[in-house]
Amino acid sequence: MASRSVVIRAEGGAHARPVAELVRLAMAHEGPVGLATAEGRRVDLGSVLAVMDLALVPGDEVVLTAEGPGAEALLDALARVLDG
Repeated sequence: MASRSVVIRAEGGAHARPVAELVRLAMAHEGPVGLATAEGRRVDLGSVLAVMDLALVPGDEVVLTAEGPGAEALLDALARVLDG
């Protein structure tokens, strides 16, 4: 399993537009993709509502995880979305 720690820098945090992009990228990936907060809350990145429920704001640190072929490239793309 590949993982990446990311500090959210996107203006407005993880609001509807970046969350939709995260979910789109995750759904196009062959393996499981997840996100965990510093507080230990974990969600599947295939669910817009689960990610929105985290109410992530700029400065929050999260850990992205992915399994399967292309996991590192996917984590790069996800990190770019959260970087704004």
